[in-house]
Amino acid sequence: MRNFARVNPAWATRVMSCDQSRTRTRVQDTQWTGFDSRYCSSYWRMDKLQDMTLNKMAPVADKPERKGRLSADAWALAALDMIAEQGVAAVAVEPLARRLGVTKGSFYWHFPSRDALLQAALERWEAGEQEDVFGTLEAIPDPRERLRDLFQLVAHETRSHIIYSALIKAMDHPTVQPVMERVSQRRLDYLTASFRQAGLPRGDAQHRARLAYAAYVGFLQLSLQLQQSRPPREEFEAYVEHMMSTLIPPNLRNEPI
Repeated sequence: MRNFARVNPAWATRVMSCDQSRTRTRVQDTQWTGFDSRYCSSYWRMDKLQDMTLNKMAPVADKPERKGRLSADAWALAALDMIAEQGVAAVAVEPLARRLGVTKGSFYWHFPSRDALLQAALERWEAGEQEDVFGTLEAIPDPRERLRDLFQLVAHETRSHIIYSALIKAMDHPTVQPVMERVSQRRLDYLTASFRQAGLPRGDAQHRARLAYAAYVGFLQLSLQLQQSRPPREEFEAYVEHMMSTLIPPNLRNEPI
């Protein structure tokens, strides 16, 4: 510090405009010179400069930060996008903050850790399935029509399948495993109840539910994890129709459930 010249008065005049109260005191004992006034802002205080050299000053941000604090749900949705694109291991605070255009402080306002964010993201995905899939189907009174709509809805939904496939790959993760177990059991229970309502005995309904769910998971394995391209539209629609005609029982007389 001894080798630096006294601060230039013209520079001191420029700095006073942003922090006049501190500058008058610091100008007397600060030995910095060549300071660029563009770094002067509400969070750059003169007392911070004592421990810095000019080549260590923080660069200007590449992307303007978003005004206001993001909600926890916005972080959870961004984490789901990351899971869909790159898998569970890619979920990290800094990449998500850059993507959202905010600082890490926005994250820690809502979540204590990365695992807490992952938990919130998976719960958000789980709740979305409850609302978007099962919730819309309950209004259909006929169980066979309900099953047909379920198969059609599942066959033409893409993002949820991609997330599910990514979660299958991370089944050994302690946060992922219980969520996947709940989701799978809920789907099997729903299918079993629907097949029972369609007239199948309890045992047959359980077998049919497992067969339908195994067909779903197996299709994901082929199309997503093994990178098999999806068949042409007409062929795919014929496959879906074949699945429905094979798995959904005909219009039998309903038996007591």
